[in-house]
Amino acid sequence: MSWTTVRIGDHCEITSSKRIFLSDYVDAGIPFWRSKEVIEQENGQSISDPLFITHDKYEEIKNRFGVPKPGDMLLTSVGTIGIPFIVKSTSPFYFKDGNLTWFRNFAVTLSSRYLYYWIKSNTGHQTLNNLTIGSSQKALTIENLKNAKIPLPDLPTQRRIASILSAYDDLIENNRRQIKLLEEAAQRLYREWFVELRFPGHEGVKVVDGVPEGWMKGTLNTIAEFTGKKANKAERERYKCYLPIDCLPKKSLAYINHDNISNAESSLLSFAKYDIIFGAMRPYFHKVVIAQEEGLTRSTCFVINSRSKEYWSYVCMLLFSEEAIDYATHVSVGTTMPYVRWKDFEHMPVLIPSQKVAAHFHEMLLPIIQKISCIAKHIALLSEARDRLLPKLMSGEMEASE
Repeated sequence: MSWTTVRIGDHCEITSSKRIFLSDYVDAGIPFWRSKEVIEQENGQSISDPLFITHDKYEEIKNRFGVPKPGDMLLTSVGTIGIPFIVKSTSPFYFKDGNLTWFRNFAVTLSSRYLYYWIKSNTGHQTLNNLTIGSSQKALTIENLKNAKIPLPDLPTQRRIASILSAYDDLIENNRRQIKLLEEAAQRLYREWFVELRFPGHEGVKVVDGVPEGWMKGTLNTIAEFTGKKANKAERERYKCYLPIDCLPKKSLAYINHDNISNAESSLLSFAKYDIIFGAMRPYFHKVVIAQEEGLTRSTCFVINSRSKEYWSYVCMLLFSEEAIDYATHVSVGTTMPYVRWKDFEHMPVLIPSQKVAAHFHEMLLPIIQKISCIAKHIALLSEARDRLLPKLMSGEMEASE
């Protein structure tokens, strides 16, 4: 089988969106995406801090210029460059010009899914890096993308390659959905017991000033402590996992990826299995994960654990709550890169349940958290398997069989 080398621009239209101005933003309406939203979607995360435009504005653009449809591809093209996203849903959205490049109207010679996986390959990633312009902020221009060269097998082979790789991605996505459902179940249980105070046996418990009998008002440091130990570069050889703040997912208790331990250079903190890692720099207060193994993070994170095992699940969900994010935001200091200090955060006011209720909650929640961790590890294995196949399929070293 022979593969030809072609210009991408000869096999699809490469363009951008029509300009949307700040005055066009509204509180609710049609979702409007920037690079951030595309990256979140590509990573299977919920969109944080969404933007919207009006239905009328969207319909005007749709009728005059067209809008993304299933099978089209978007590519982050400024700042964090080279993240592709295939449009799958028919749900309407629009996107920011300049930040994202739009690939549409694919010829019968090129599959958008094949192009997507080529961009995700090392070869594709390096090719795009070589096409960037700018020094302080790199960017990909439409013209350079049109001229980018790509190895192209026949269409049936492209489809087989994409089908093999997307089978892994579909499994990964299904597992991500399971994690999300489990996290939502854990959050509902937490709010039912500790916010709405509908814990088991609540009917027979007297509540005074919002505090059930046997509970008390206190601060975070009553039930939790900072457990991170300072580490240096020389100690990193004993660890496999390095979790800097940018590897922590948004609003998820489980992390899929971690950085190479060789990148652990300075301001290091060690953590143990089941420690809770909390992003301590704005806007990362919503990053809270449970350590699956011992490893290293940086001092931009807190490493926290409960003072007794009965309160561990409660502390996990307390730190995962909106209340913890709001408090961290309230006590943060600094202007350029606001951060929160442990000596301030540990004084967060909390409602402390009785040991009996905390232990019952731990008994209910621990299996959910362990299941989340197990699924996250399975996703990591699927990702590794897909990533091993990707360069072999894209180079033709491994044939995509019928």
